[in-house]
Amino acid sequence: MPVHSTTRNISNLIAVGIAMALLGTSGCTPQAQSESSTTINASPNTDFQTVTMVENLEHPWGMAWLPDGDLLITERPGGLRIVRDGVLDPNPIPGVPKVLAQSQGGLLDIAVHPRFEENRLVYFTYSDGTISANRTHIARATFDGSTLSNWEVIFQVSQTKPRGQHFGSRLLWLPDGTLLVSIGDGGNPPIQLEGEFIRQQAQNLSSHLGKVIRINEDGSIPADNPFANNPQATPEVWSYGHRNIQGLALDPTTNQVWATEHGARGGDEVNLLEAGANYGWPLATHSREYSGGLISPETSLPGMVDPKVIWTPSIAPSGLTVYTGTQFPQWQGNLFAGGLVSQDIRRIEVERSGSVIKEVSISIGQRVRDVRQGPDGLIYVLTDASNGQLIRLEPTFR
Repeated sequence: MPVHSTTRNISNLIAVGIAMALLGTSGCTPQAQSESSTTINASPNTDFQTVTMVENLEHPWGMAWLPDGDLLITERPGGLRIVRDGVLDPNPIPGVPKVLAQSQGGLLDIAVHPRFEENRLVYFTYSDGTISANRTHIARATFDGSTLSNWEVIFQVSQTKPRGQHFGSRLLWLPDGTLLVSIGDGGNPPIQLEGEFIRQQAQNLSSHLGKVIRINEDGSIPADNPFANNPQATPEVWSYGHRNIQGLALDPTTNQVWATEHGARGGDEVNLLEAGANYGWPLATHSREYSGGLISPETSLPGMVDPKVIWTPSIAPSGLTVYTGTQFPQWQGNLFAGGLVSQDIRRIEVERSGSVIKEVSISIGQRVRDVRQGPDGLIYVLTDASNGQLIRLEPTFR
């Protein structure tokens, strides 16, 4: 049963200032001015109510539904939890190996195989290694309803990096059965790799850092990847020039892939992703150094794709879904992007061409880590806290 229900007063949802984010958890800090390419509006307070379904989650990060309606939730320190009939099982699911749970690292995203009823496979991203040498891993395991078994690493990032920043880690199945995975750029200065700031790896096609990769279900490389025949590139790369994507979603109506990406100090982005495209980081960016200086004098460059939305001050985006359900017919086709620092969800109306029409803030009042549409057509939210919650958005009148 739900823990708590309350109808939000949406007219008071737009914050004038956004609180300072902790660098180790959000990767973003705010600036004093707004560069958002859309006007943020209020929403009528009669559209929906928020219902707290589950509490006592330890820094939850990702969620995925099983065909029977049960919900799997990852906890960044390394726990895998299951919610059955709206009730959180008090015991974590066994079978998850030890992960590097420091700073932004740990057990991160989760995705259920599209043919789960046949193969029982569940996929995970997590950080592995030590604080001085770590990388993002992708693994899959068999879930029998109570326990994980046959844990298998099917991909790991090509280079190790120090510290606990920028693992990326969102998973997204495409209609052709291949899997997209976001990989962060490795972290902020002064972190270096090969004699330069590690963030420069986002422009290096022979590196996985700062990329979205595309793999087959077993970790092998699709033959039609955009750089599969480029000897100067690692063939898993699907798009590049990214800082740290923590929101990744497919619009099944248009087959468009959307991403939300952390900037540094300001310059968070919403991007419409295409195979082979360069999204600019760190050569073209609206972000600034945490010290306040320019990262690059360029905000747009030829041959690089500009973002659809820019958030300055940062909202620290994490979690993204494209709404296709019938519970909120007025929201069909809208993007829902969570904000860690802004502690809200941004509902973004887009045209089929990808042009952004309007942006609306839905206050949650907690750090939003993930946003998903459930199989019931309702919208589910995970909050990032030591006592994290699973919250559901429901129509006010059902």
